[in-house]
Amino acid sequence: MPYLRLPPKIKVLEAAGAIADGRVIQVDDKRFIVRSSEGDREYSVFVDVEGREACSTDNGTRFRGYVGYPILSVLMIKGILPYDASIGKALSGIDWKALNERFKKYAIVEEEVKKIAKDRGVTPEEIDRFKEVVYSKLKRFRLKNTDVCFHNG
Repeated sequence: MPYLRLPPKIKVLEAAGAIADGRVIQVDDKRFIVRSSEGDREYSVFVDVEGREACSTDNGTRFRGYVGYPILSVLMIKGILPYDASIGKALSGIDWKALNERFKKYAIVEEEVKKIAKDRGVTPEEIDRFKEVVYSKLKRFRLKNTDVCFHNG
């Protein structure tokens, strides 16, 4: 079973926004549903912290093999990765899909997101610090990719 790769760092910010938006719904101890920022899609997420296994039906996890934002948000909720409510609030309500489609590059999207957060009282430096702390913890918490999300039961 291969390990999930590290995601683009911007996914940390998307995960924090998903939590603040209330888009992460716990089904049971290991299963969650995460709604997309536009609310038009739902991702099935499975995280087994003890077994260090995870999967999600989002494109980043499923097709690119990295820890997608739905898994990151679950790891934050479970306390494995840090979450900052003030940063989450500053990142709430962002239409990530529209930004990604408009700008096509994560670096540009991240600059736009930082402008939004700054207008809401969170500095770009605070965003960067949060992102780096979460990312460094994620590096030490490797997850095996499982296919549980694609089976019933």
